[in-house]
Amino acid sequence: MIVMAMGLVFVLLLGEIDLSAGTTGGLCSAVMAVLMLRQGWYWWLAVLAGLGFGLAIGFVMGWLRARAGIPSFVITLATFLAFQGATLILVGGQGSVILPAGTPLIALENSFLPLWLGWTLLGVFVLGYAAVKLGDARSRRRTGLSATPVAVIVAKVAGVAVLGIAFTYEMGINRNLVTNAFFSSKAQGEPWVVVLLALLFVVWHFTLSRTRYGRHVYAVGGNEEASRRGGVAVSRIRISVFVICSGMAAVSGLVAASLLQSVQSNSGAGNTLLLAVGAAVIGGTSLFGGRGRMIDAVLGGLVVAVIINGMSDLIQGSNSSGYEWVVTGAVLLLAAGFDAVVRRGKTA
Repeated sequence: MIVMAMGLVFVLLLGEIDLSAGTTGGLCSAVMAVLMLRQGWYWWLAVLAGLGFGLAIGFVMGWLRARAGIPSFVITLATFLAFQGATLILVGGQGSVILPAGTPLIALENSFLPLWLGWTLLGVFVLGYAAVKLGDARSRRRTGLSATPVAVIVAKVAGVAVLGIAFTYEMGINRNLVTNAFFSSKAQGEPWVVVLLALLFVVWHFTLSRTRYGRHVYAVGGNEEASRRGGVAVSRIRISVFVICSGMAAVSGLVAASLLQSVQSNSGAGNTLLLAVGAAVIGGTSLFGGRGRMIDAVLGGLVVAVIINGMSDLIQGSNSSGYEWVVTGAVLLLAAGFDAVVRRGKTA
């Protein structure tokens, strides 16, 4: 959900929508499974083909939106329906295909980093965060601009370090409670998918906040006509955000396949997209474009996960899932309403 929400942030920043992100991920995982199991491709080559297929889907949808002028709602609604059918055709009537065990693809969600590596990566992340913040402050002072006080930077770095230590320590506890004379294994350490999430977050956060491309995305989302008059290639930016969104959808489909160790005929369907869009909006990304950050997808995804898991613990019984959806929908409506009020206040 968080991986898909990261891609949707780019589309939402332009005030667009991709209703087929979930089914795109399902179709890409089905393509990967077909190439791996029926065509005998190496797993890594099949994974690359699945990712490439997702990028190609995004390019076609972006081209139809930017060049043909078809609303993104119509394009992605059509692909939402078509991709569900294509996945069903590829997987077939058996309902699912089992991926081969022992490949790094399966290990992504089902194996763990050594404890020493988790602590090392945390140290690298905290030191890198501190270096970036101090570098920003130093460069702003050189140009005569106001900079964040050192005390505030130290507090932020300390906060990140404390959260990281708490998370890494919790992940280091053995979570496998089933041990007997015949079966004994440990489930401790961070899953490899956490490293993938952190890497994707750093890359896309850097892209949006520190590159010319990121500034153009915000500019087009804020005022398309002004951006065009300012020399921004609006069509290319619009196509690129759909490519990124579909590429991330493909990654989310592969992660889901790793978690389930199989590809289902209904992969990416159901509420997959709704939860991802909800995560981005609840985190703070505007549905009207021009406002949003990559951290919104992460925070929103955690909020949605807390609501679903917390409600299932608080409310037992046959109606517990119904209450989960009611509360999740209410939080999403609250976030969208807050965004609308803030936007109205700025334009007043």
